[in-house]
Amino acid sequence: MRIFDPHIHMNSRSTDDYEAMYADGARAAVELVFWMGRPRTSSESFYDYFDALLGWEPYRATQFGIQHFCTSALDSMTPEEDEALARRLQLAVEHGLPALVHTPHRDKATGTRRTLDVVRESGIAPDLVVLDHLNELTVGMVLDSGCWAGFSMYPRTKMSEDRMVEILKDHGTQRVLVNSAADRGRSDPLKTRRTADAMLAAGFDEAAVERVMWSNPVAFYGQSGRLEVDPALDEPKPDDQSSFEGNSIRRGGV
Repeated sequence: MRIFDPHIHMNSRSTDDYEAMYADGARAAVELVFWMGRPRTSSESFYDYFDALLGWEPYRATQFGIQHFCTSALDSMTPEEDEALARRLQLAVEHGLPALVHTPHRDKATGTRRTLDVVRESGIAPDLVVLDHLNELTVGMVLDSGCWAGFSMYPRTKMSEDRMVEILKDHGTQRVLVNSAADRGRSDPLKTRRTADAMLAAGFDEAAVERVMWSNPVAFYGQSGRLEVDPALDEPKPDDQSSFEGNSIRRGGV
């Protein structure tokens, strides 16, 4: 079983997580930019972070047989973020790129409706947009809009495997992305595989699981023209001699 986690924060996770993900079938992942637990004090702090997401993290992931890609997202509901979202969607239109947008953690139905309004106002094609962190209250309006629907599987909050299976039964497997959104908080990067197993146990066939866990994220992000999934990453091939800008995953000199 191949798994493509379309929303994760591996900068917050350990190399043990990469190993466990690979063992559970993960071969590719998209990392979203993430907060630090508090607002950043300067826009300058983003530069080094972005460089790490474009350099160090892909190197680290590849050492464990997983391809690493990255994007960015917004997830609050303030006038400032409303304006920032509109501007970023305009950038997506100008550059022909797909866009991933968080829905707010609070007052989700209202926030999702407003997000869909901003998407429509931007002029971006709805099939180039995925709205993430959805639930039973928001999935219908998102799929009806023509956008993709994203769901984050969490141990105690957001979505569970059983709830996700019921949504897939009701709404089908087209234009649906399932992710772990694993970060430094209470989360689990193996939730994608557990959702896949729950789908099989509920009677979904392997083709449906493959569609949700691999083909759908490849199809969505592939619209960028920049996604090249490497079939050669069949096995993890840690290279004890390789490094990135003089740093490596080795510890202790061995």
